[in-house]
Amino acid sequence: MKFFNTEGLPDFKAGAARHCITPPVGVSLYGYFHDRIGTYVKDDLFCHAMVIEGDGGKIVLISLDLGCIPQPQVLQAKKLIEEKTSISGSNVLICATHTHTGPVMSPYSFLKCDTEWLAALPGKIADTVADANSKLQPVLLVPATTIGEDLGSNRLARQADGSERFTHSGIGPAGPVDKQLHAIRVCNMDGETVGMLVNFAQHADNIGGATADFISADWPGQVWRTISQVYGDNVVTVFLNGCCGDLNMSFDHPSRRTPGKLPRNISMGRAVGGLAIAATEQAEPMERNQIAARVDFLDIPYYTRDAALDAEVEAEREKSKATGKLSPIVVMRDNWQFDGKIAHVPVQVMQCGDIIFVGLPGEIFTSWGLEIKHWSPAKFTVVVELANGYFQYIPTTDQAQRGAYGAKPILSRCLEAEAGRKMADRVQVMMHEIFKK
Repeated sequence: MKFFNTEGLPDFKAGAARHCITPPVGVSLYGYFHDRIGTYVKDDLFCHAMVIEGDGGKIVLISLDLGCIPQPQVLQAKKLIEEKTSISGSNVLICATHTHTGPVMSPYSFLKCDTEWLAALPGKIADTVADANSKLQPVLLVPATTIGEDLGSNRLARQADGSERFTHSGIGPAGPVDKQLHAIRVCNMDGETVGMLVNFAQHADNIGGATADFISADWPGQVWRTISQVYGDNVVTVFLNGCCGDLNMSFDHPSRRTPGKLPRNISMGRAVGGLAIAATEQAEPMERNQIAARVDFLDIPYYTRDAALDAEVEAEREKSKATGKLSPIVVMRDNWQFDGKIAHVPVQVMQCGDIIFVGLPGEIFTSWGLEIKHWSPAKFTVVVELANGYFQYIPTTDQAQRGAYGAKPILSRCLEAEAGRKMADRVQVMMHEIFKK
C-alpha cells in the first residue's frame, strides 16, 4: 500500500533503535530533596535513538528516560559514538525526558548515586546509536505541528508584592504555556511508519511524586507505547521535551480529571501520542534534505553567593534548630563551590531540511523557548531542553530575581541571572548562520 507520491522527493535515510537502560532496583530516585528508593520497576527506562542522513551528512537525536544527563556522560557518549559511527559529536543531540522516577544522575548529589551504572551509561547510549546507524534505509520525513490544549499550566504565580511562588494562588500566572506540539513521522518509501520524533513542553513528574518507590519513565513512556499501539512495537519514538522549567501538569482551573498518578499518566501519554499521530497522518513529506549542525560553548559565570542569600540561609539554619534537620538550601549553600567560577555551557543548533533542532542544557523557562521559535528562520523549530548537559534551571532574567522555585539561587539555579538571555541570543545567531533555505 503506497501512501505518498514520492516522485521528485530528495533522498533521506534514517535508522532507529531502542535499548533498555533501567538501573538496578534499590537506586535513589532523581528530582526531590529527600531520598526516595526505587524498590521495583513499574516500567523500564530506555535510550531511544534516531539517525537521519541527508545532503550534508548525518544527525543523531537521542532521548533518555532519565531526569537529566550530566555533561561528563554526554561528552563520553559522544566520543564513543564518533568512534563507533564516525558521526561528529556536534551532530549528536542527547537529551533527557526529565522523569522524576529515574535514578539520581550525579555522584556529587547529596542523594546516593549508582556510580557503576552511571559509568556504563555512555557505552549503552553509543551502542544504541550504532544499532540505529546499522539500520539506515531510504525514508520520507513527514513533519507537522498541532496544538495540545489544557495539558498543563504555568506553575508559578505572581504575588501582589511583586514576588513569585510555586503555586496557582496569586494575582495571575507568572509566565506562558507553550501549547505547540511538533511531530516528525519517519516512513519507508511506501509510507509505512518506522519511527517518530515528538516534541512537547511539559514536566515529567506525574506518576510518582514525593512518595514514589518505583522506577518509571512517567508519561513520556506512555507516549511511545501509544504510538506503538498504532504503528507496531518495532516503531521507535524519540520524545524531545520542550522548555518546561516553569510548567506542570497540574490544572489552574477546576477539573474533574485526576490531577496526578497513574490515570493522569496514561491520559497524558495517550493525548500527546494521539496528537502526534493525528497531525502527521494528514501532513506532507518534506521536500528539502539539507543537513547542518553546530555546537557553541558559552562562558557563563556561575552564581556567586551574596549577602541576601546568606541572610536567608542563616534564618533557615535557625529554624532547623527546632527540628534538628537542615533544609536543602542550607546544605547546598554550605557546599557551594562555584563562587567566581565560569561554566562552559553548550548550545546546539541542527538543521534537517525545513526543521531546526535546538538543544539547551537545563530546565529552561517557557518564555525562552517561545522567543527562540519566534526568531527562527525555519518552518518547524524544535527546542529541546535538558540537552547535552545539565545546568539546573534557566529562568528569565527578571524572574531570576523574584524568588520562586526554579529561580532561587543554589537551590535550583546555578548560573547568573543573564544566562538564559545569553543562550537565547547565541541560538538566534546560530540558527540564521547555519540554516540553508
